[in-house]
Amino acid sequence: MSAAVERRLAQFRAARGSAGAPPRPAEPPGKAAAPEAAEGQRAAAAGPGGGVQARPGGTVAAPVWARPLLLKVLLWAVLLALFAELELGLPYFVLSLLYWMYAGTRGPAERRRGELSAYSVFNPGCAAIAGTLTAEQLERELHYRPAAGR
Repeated sequence: MSAAVERRLAQFRAARGSAGAPPRPAEPPGKAAAPEAAEGQRAAAAGPGGGVQARPGGTVAAPVWARPLLLKVLLWAVLLALFAELELGLPYFVLSLLYWMYAGTRGPAERRRGELSAYSVFNPGCAAIAGTLTAEQLERELHYRPAAGR
C-alpha cells in the first residue's frame, strides 16, 4: 500500500512541478498512517462548503467568514445601513473615510527598519526614493538636452 502512495505522491509532485521538494523519509506503515488519517479526518470534517482549507505545512487556514478584514467590512456595511435608515448615512460615510485616511497613514515609528518615506524630508539625510523627480534633474533635462525634432 505504501508503494502505491509513494508512486501517487511522485506523480503529484511531477504534475505540480515541485519534484525538487525533499522527499519525506520512509516510516513504518503504522506510524505514517496516523498523521495522514488525522489530517484526512480534519479535511472530511470541514467538507467542501466548510471553508476550512489545509495548508501544505499542516496548518489549517481560518474560514472565510472568520477573517478580520471581511468582518470589519461587513460591520461597516451594517452600520452604514443603520445610519442610512436614521438619515445619517452621508455623515457616517464621510467620517469613516476620514478615519480610513487617518488609520492608513503610518508614522515614522511604525515604519520597518530601512524603509524610506515617500517624502524625502522625513528620511535620514533627506534621501529621495527611487523614481523621484528632483529639481536638479529637471533643470539638467531642460537646459542641457536639445529639443526633440530640431
